[in-house]
Amino acid sequence: MIRALWLVAAALPLAAQPKLLTNAKVDTHSAAAGLEQEFRQLTAAQPQPAWIAWSVAAVRGHNMGCDYVRGESMSAPGVVHLEPPDHTVILFRVENNAVDRIRALSPDCEIDAGGVAVHWLTDVAPAQSIALLATFVPQRDMDGNGAVTAIGMHADPAADSALERFVAPDQPEWLRQRAAGAIGSARGHHGLEILKNLIANDPSENVRQRAISGLSNSKEPEALDLLIAIARNDKNPRMRAQAVSALSRKSGQPALAAITNAIENDPDTQVRRRAVSALQSLPDGSGIPLLIQVVKTTRDAEVRKQAMNTLGQSHDARALAFFEEVLKK
Repeated sequence: MIRALWLVAAALPLAAQPKLLTNAKVDTHSAAAGLEQEFRQLTAAQPQPAWIAWSVAAVRGHNMGCDYVRGESMSAPGVVHLEPPDHTVILFRVENNAVDRIRALSPDCEIDAGGVAVHWLTDVAPAQSIALLATFVPQRDMDGNGAVTAIGMHADPAADSALERFVAPDQPEWLRQRAAGAIGSARGHHGLEILKNLIANDPSENVRQRAISGLSNSKEPEALDLLIAIARNDKNPRMRAQAVSALSRKSGQPALAAITNAIENDPDTQVRRRAVSALQSLPDGSGIPLLIQVVKTTRDAEVRKQAMNTLGQSHDARALAFFEEVLKK
């Protein structure tokens, strides 16, 4: 079936638009007089389902995906973008004169609006975009659809201030955890400093764990050093276990050495087991040789059993060769 296609290229500056907007009845509005005023007017006049959207400068390096797009089959290869986009598209779904969903997408995505109206806003100031998104953050159901994540994608410094407010001790714990994740993945060195403070001082164990997990997404070199230090030295075994898991998303020999050290030397069984799982999660099967070594050398029967099961599930040729060698003895 040939789908109806409306491109916004004729109406919008090239840098501001999604590259493909399909099944959309697009009209444009300027937010030069103030984003919130224009947004509220459009929302109040929209009883039927529609989307209100705009584009803002994004933190480069934030993974927004969309290298694969959905076609007539389940999925088909799309354009592979070697560099991340420098803008993100912010979308609000409106129905019955109220917002019920928030999305933040790469401008490289093929965005199918399902035949409904899309009100595209131009002249959007990034700080006003952040401020408007922040008004939806206290609604937990709404934020589950992306308000905090969308704020984190903004390149504007106002995003740092907003996220820092969201991790303050007087905020709900669910919000503090979510903001910690966004800080780690998108906010660079400033975000790393916020996470370091949370890990060292926050009274909530759940928030500290989320902050450690956030370090795994940080591109700052110091993030790896901090994860290794936590995995080796933190007094709380849950924090050490979280750091070991986060190290599985870091490449290089220092991360591998820290994971191996946890298996061999950590006094807590759960940390050792988490370290075996981390080896399983390493990309390109790079943890297989270490898992074989664990089976050969560890004195912990539970950890050895877990490593054996993991090797069996991997279907890796090196694991199969190891099992054949064991059976021949």
